[in-house]
Formats: sequence, C-alpha cells, structure tokens
Amino acid sequence: MLAYRHAFHAGNHADVLKHTVLTLVLRYMNQKDKPYRLVDTHAGAGGYSLEGRFAQKKGEFEQGILRLWDRDDLPPAVADYVQLVRQFNPDGMLEQYPGSPAFAQMLLRAQDQLRMFELHPTDHRILQSYIGEVPGATVYDTDGFEGLKGQVPPSSRRGVVLMDPSYEGHKDYGKVISSLREALLRFAEGVYLVWYPQVSKLEAAQLPKRLEALAPKGWLHARLTVQQPDQQGFGLAGSGMFVINPPFTLHDELLTVLPYLTDVLGQYDGANYLLEQRAA
Repeated sequence: MLAYRHAFHAGNHADVLKHTVLTLVLRYMNQKDKPYRLVDTHAGAGGYSLEGRFAQKKGEFEQGILRLWDRDDLPPAVADYVQLVRQFNPDGMLEQYPGSPAFAQMLLRAQDQLRMFELHPTDHRILQSYIGEVPGATVYDTDGFEGLKGQVPPSSRRGVVLMDPSYEGHKDYGKVISSLREALLRFAEGVYLVWYPQVSKLEAAQLPKRLEALAPKGWLHARLTVQQPDQQGFGLAGSGMFVINPPFTLHDELLTVLPYLTDVLGQYDGANYLLEQRAA
C-alpha cells in the first residue's frame, strides 16, 4: 500500500529475523563464483534513520537491533548480521538501520545483479538516489508482484527473490501466492524468501500452508514469536520467514539462531520459535 512506510518499523524484531535469514542465504550464494540475481520485490527506502521521527514514534528498534548491539555472546550468524549493521554505522553509534537493499549492496559481489521494486514515491526517490547508480543495480517504480515475472529466470540460472510486502490490506496475501506460483513456473530452481507478519488475520495463519503447496522441491519455515497481541488481538506478535528451495545449510544454522533470538528478543514468558523443513 502506498501509505505504508517501513521507517516506523526499521530494526524491529521482524527485521532482525528477516535480515539474519537474508544474510545467511546470500553468504551461501557467494560460495560459488557464478553470478546470481537478487530480486527485492518491496525494497523500501534502502536505509532508515533511527533518530528520525518515524523510527522514534514507537521505538520498535529498541526491542530489536538495539537488544543485540552491545552483546558479546552472539551466535556466528547473528554476529555476522550485527556486524553488517555496524558497517552501515561507521561512527560506531546505532543511528541508521540498513534495509534489505543495503544488506544486498554490502553482500553482493561485482558480478551479481540487484533488482529492486518500490512504489512509494518518497521511498523510491530515496532508494534511487542511494543505490540506483551502483553497477549491477536497478530500481523500478513499478509493482514488485508484477515486475517479478520479468526478472526470472536470470541468464545465470542462479537467483534469490525476497518478497516482503506490507500486508496492510488483505490482498497482499493472495498476491504473494499468485506471483510466486508464476515465478516458480518460470524459474523452479530459484531461492524464494517470503517474510510474513504474525498477526490475528486468517490469511496470515493460512499463508505458510499455502506456500508449502507451491514448493514441491523443498521448503523451510522459521517463525519467531516475541510478544502477545493486545487485548483486541492487534499488534505484531512475531513474524516468519518461509524459504522455498532453501540452502541445505540453513536449517542447522537457524537451530542456533532461533533459540538465541527468542531469549534475547522475547518480551513475555511465552516467547517461542518454530523451525520446520521438508526436503525435496
């Protein structure tokens, strides 16, 4: 939705999970010299000020990245993620949070491609000025669900797709399924990462099962629940990452990451995680 601004939520617990998984996947892809294409269907602004009025309104980053910032017991995968956030803050203070395009820019190599879609005019303008001139990167001001079909398969036959829409309305859930179904017909061997919110909507509860049906070659599902919804059932209790065609190393890496994040980011006694996988 054009009203959505990720700046309000930058660096929260959902971003921690999403970007830790994204970092693990891209590190795995980098193990082979052959180039690949990363498609970010809902790219946002690329980076966010944590001192600005949007981030400060609810201070969601305080329950996310800030809880990890000064810890000395981070598991390797979480330490790698936090180090990338530090790289985005070269003065050593946590003042900015990198969006997915910034993580991509830090991790992709010269031979790789980055394709980003963002419809919000302000965020698109910021993203274009920040990363639009980087070699191998292209920013589009068109719908990412529709734009994905023109990006797969890449000529190298290696690719990663990150899909994390706002889900503010009900239509995004159906669009995730239809867009992925078409993409998988074109590029069945791609790695597809889908972020979703853990909220009190039937569509959110049903989404993982619907994604399973799209993934005959294997999938991984990771969910992190850190807080209780309010009395009306609203609020972001947690979030999940559903990975189609996951790297074979991802499950074992998350076996260490998810219990740790549950302990550190959990905001109530019932904080928990889920990790399940079906091999090809």
